[in-house]
Amino acid sequence: MSSRAFPGVGKSCLLLQFTDKRFQPVHDLTIGVEFGARMVTIDSRPIKLQIWDTAGQESFRSITRSYYRGAAGALLVYDITRRETFNHLASWLEDARQHANPNMTIMLIGNKCDLSHRRAVSKEEGEQFAKENGLLFLEASARTAQNVEEAFIKTATKILQNIQEGVVDVSNESFGIKQANVRPQGQPGGRDGSVSTGGGCCS
Repeated sequence: MSSRAFPGVGKSCLLLQFTDKRFQPVHDLTIGVEFGARMVTIDSRPIKLQIWDTAGQESFRSITRSYYRGAAGALLVYDITRRETFNHLASWLEDARQHANPNMTIMLIGNKCDLSHRRAVSKEEGEQFAKENGLLFLEASARTAQNVEEAFIKTATKILQNIQEGVVDVSNESFGIKQANVRPQGQPGGRDGSVSTGGGCCS
């Protein structure tokens, strides 16, 4: 799974809240790519989410593009208090669609919803952008943890659904899915039903 977006929208803070259950108010801008992972359970199946946190600065864009390849999902993040971050979504989304697998699941996150008194982008605008572009959508807060868990789990659930419906070919590693020992019946999952989704990035 991968994250992408304008710098300073809180991508790294979202990842830290999801993996470590903590908020770091002062966070240096991501240089290049950072990595996080966490085991979750979806439909009684253990799944390891491997998450690449990519830099939002334009100077790193060519590097971070390579992390779209092999990503099963991506989180596209904007800051609800900064209109310019929302205005750049179309560019980041075009990048993702151009360099990623066409069946990659993309979740749009409006971060910093705890700062609603400083809101510059309405929730309806985020919902509309997501609807027009076939994206999942949530507003979240890395500070309060509101909807952070839900954003990652909802994305992973959609990826698992795509596997079960045959939209994603688990035998093709370019889809960003790795199984731990394939079951004899050919069902997704390992001996214990585990599936690893990752190899991608987040913004």
